[in-house]
Amino acid sequence: MRAPRRFLPSVSLLAAFEAAARTGSITEAAAELSLTQSAVSRQIKALEDQLGFELFVRAKQKIRLTFGGQVYAREIRAGLERISSASLNLLANPSGGTLTLAVPPTFGARWLTRRLPRFVEAHPDVMLNLLSRPTRFDFREDVIDAAIHFGEAAWEGAEVLPLRAETVIPICAPALARRFGFATARDIRRAPLLHLTSRPDAWERWLSHHGVDDRGVHGMLFDQFATLYEAAAAGLGVALLPEFLFADELREGRVIRALPLPMQSEGFYHLCWPRERADHPVLALFRDWLVAEMARTP
Repeated sequence: MRAPRRFLPSVSLLAAFEAAARTGSITEAAAELSLTQSAVSRQIKALEDQLGFELFVRAKQKIRLTFGGQVYAREIRAGLERISSASLNLLANPSGGTLTLAVPPTFGARWLTRRLPRFVEAHPDVMLNLLSRPTRFDFREDVIDAAIHFGEAAWEGAEVLPLRAETVIPICAPALARRFGFATARDIRRAPLLHLTSRPDAWERWLSHHGVDDRGVHGMLFDQFATLYEAAAAGLGVALLPEFLFADELREGRVIRALPLPMQSEGFYHLCWPRERADHPVLALFRDWLVAEMARTP
């Protein structure tokens, strides 16, 4: 059923309100939208009249969102972002063959994008957009067709396809390996250990897995695999890194395996998509290609 006109304000009114709500200033909103202050004020007043509800408290030429205005601004912002993304996607590929994919930053940079030329060659009419998402998100609030995710399979409102497991291995600079002379898993405790914030117990699990005391493990923290790798390559310590993501760097010799002692991570790589997008033709093409590429990766 079509919503009454009252509940479908024009985009210009919503844009004026969203800018003022975000900046907390009519003046800044006017500058952002290339309008006069009076024009922005009129648009916000017109929106309030249409809704029959005050969105701002006005006092001494200052504005402050009402509680209802705060909730409305959050919802409107998400809606405007979806409209903007849809317009950009249409501009990029008017035929509609577009897939917007969320990927973990390091996986996207070191594994996926290096293989995408094969997908583009096989499907030149498809426009693939990649967005970095280091953590899980809500498909209902993000303009994403699908996501590659590492961790547990459960994702509310989504279908999930398992892709592959992950093996981590201790990696360090050659000079650091020579300095500490690693021979057994126990020797690792003598070196600085580098940690990833999203996997805070990884070293404890690796040490326990290889029969070493896992108590009192400390070291520098990093929030991305990419910076964790650079720290290891710079000789700051030993890092546990997914071997398949850093295979090229290991072959080049900038870093080496501190010890040939791998451990399978608890999580799993999955391709996830909203249930309502399951029949999206471009998603089906990418899904089949991704499964085949994963099969080619040791």
